[in-house]
Amino acid sequence: MSTRVKIYTKVTCPYCIMAKNLLKKRGIEFEETVVTQNNFDYSALCKKSGMNTVPQIFLEDQLIGGFDQLNHMDQTQGLDSLK
Repeated sequence: MSTRVKIYTKVTCPYCIMAKNLLKKRGIEFEETVVTQNNFDYSALCKKSGMNTVPQIFLEDQLIGGFDQLNHMDQTQGLDSLK
């Protein structure tokens, strides 16, 4: 089974760190891609998502958003749907 949650991050981004910590705290497995490594095409990701910041969090191919959206989702409906 492939990981359903994908998160695109930068190493020193505090919101990326908070998002990963929240996912870990809730027991949600995720696949992380650091956008500043391995010649990653960040412009293509921004075009796909319509966002130009990180983290960018996806459930399969559906954009969840960034940390604020993830945190709101956690507070209002929980993150169980991401498991």
